[in-house]
Amino acid sequence: MKTSLSHTTLDDLSKQATLAAERSYSPYSEFKVGAALLLTNGKVVTGTNVENVSYGLTICAERSALVRAVSEFGPSIRIAAVAVANLNETASPPCGACRQMLGEFAGPDVPVIFPAAVGTSAVHFDELLPFGFDMTLKKRPLGN
Repeated sequence: MKTSLSHTTLDDLSKQATLAAERSYSPYSEFKVGAALLLTNGKVVTGTNVENVSYGLTICAERSALVRAVSEFGPSIRIAAVAVANLNETASPPCGACRQMLGEFAGPDVPVIFPAAVGTSAVHFDELLPFGFDMTLKKRPLGN
């Protein structure tokens, strides 16, 4: 994946996501996830998953970080990169709800790094959410 961000920057972002995962509140699943968002203003904001006995009320690390970013810097924030980490050594790309929420603030070329089945995966945001909900109808020919 080509990106204007250095590998060092992305590695540092992944380390911050791992630190956030250590603060996870996940007594039911024990699936500890952290996320770190590099904002276009240069700030890094982290979040962790917070479970609830009623699983539907659980918030993922990515949305936790996003809510924190908007709370701290306002609704004009934009995301330059996303890193997700977990302490369970298993794949954990952002879920569909997190992809859609991040899509509100991330452009198509924003790098997203996450644990994959083997190693770490790095993709551009448009690969992660190719058909995200949007207020305009995007037409794509079938088979492309």
